[in-house]
Amino acid sequence: MRAIQRLHPLDWLAVGLLACGLLFTATGLLPMESAGQAMVRIGPLLAFLATVIVLAELTSEAEVFDVVASGVARAGQGRYARLFVLCVAFASITTITLNLDTTAVLLTPVMLSLASRVKIAAVPLAMTTVWLANTASLLLPVSNLTNLLAANRVALRPTELAGTMWAPQLAAIAVTMGCLWLFFWRRGRRGAEAYIPPERHRPGDRVLFRVCAVACAGFLLAMLLADVPLWLASATAAVVVVVAFAVRRPASLRPSLVPWRLLVMVPGLFLVVETVNVNGLHELLTAAVGTDGGVLGMFRASAVGGGLSNVLNNLPVYLAGESAVPHGNHQQLLALLIGTNVGPVVTPWASLATLLWFERCHAQGVRVPLRSFMATGAVLAVGAVLASTAALVATK
Repeated sequence: MRAIQRLHPLDWLAVGLLACGLLFTATGLLPMESAGQAMVRIGPLLAFLATVIVLAELTSEAEVFDVVASGVARAGQGRYARLFVLCVAFASITTITLNLDTTAVLLTPVMLSLASRVKIAAVPLAMTTVWLANTASLLLPVSNLTNLLAANRVALRPTELAGTMWAPQLAAIAVTMGCLWLFFWRRGRRGAEAYIPPERHRPGDRVLFRVCAVACAGFLLAMLLADVPLWLASATAAVVVVVAFAVRRPASLRPSLVPWRLLVMVPGLFLVVETVNVNGLHELLTAAVGTDGGVLGMFRASAVGGGLSNVLNNLPVYLAGESAVPHGNHQQLLALLIGTNVGPVVTPWASLATLLWFERCHAQGVRVPLRSFMATGAVLAVGAVLASTAALVATK
């Protein structure tokens, strides 16, 4: 009974989604064949998701993020403009290389703790983290679960996806930087003229620190340069890190490292979305997205993806939208991906990363007014989706 009482609202959501998905399958509302195809498709995605988050959690425990965050603050030399650029780079690189949920779950508390230690205003750092967790998730398959789905659909390897999405990614980050500075970082909004750089952070266990840093670097190199499945690259790096912790700090290897909530939520979400899709959503989205693979069709797809993501959630919207885009319209599909990745920054439920970020902020006593969050997010969503789609059109 106590275990049930300790469940987080997101745990209830995950269990509810899976229960609904299984019920729909059992009652025939979702054909068994469609359910089986959905589960086969997400098998490698679940393996990747589980291993990359274990890798990121243990990397955080080894204080790799703390060392980098401290170095970023020291490199800023007390100047806010310089710190701003460095924080944007830090959050963007973390999202691009280690998944947007990693940025939301692990980087958020590190940045907020840093803000407390060196007397930096917390809200600018918090908003930098959550916005870039979404808008910096276009470049690589590892950056976002939707990217893995899109890369499989258009048959793009990691380097090929990066070669296609580099311009939209730069455009999204540039617009995000402009909005961050205007709304949160400029003089008069941040609450201070300068800050005192912190002392160099020294990890408690240098061996674990080095092993985790090397494992992460090896994972990225394998992902970009070697022709191996993403789940295999992340699993190999995670095994190396787990073995190091088993030797040096076995008490850190606890069941909670495994992202059970996500591993329950994602299959449930796929089953529910597939049920809705086969019972009418497909026709509605086909009409909304259209079949035009040209410039207007690309802007239309990104707008629909961004708008519906803020009403529902970006993952089910991408899943349903993907089936509505004709198979040959690869550019239109990538435009839909832009909308569902860059656009969900207006409502708290628009992406799982944003929900996780709100949870981390609440746990550390940082409050971001919802009205301000949504108003500024709406400006960012419109500007970033338009700019990113235009960049995709210009480089196609």
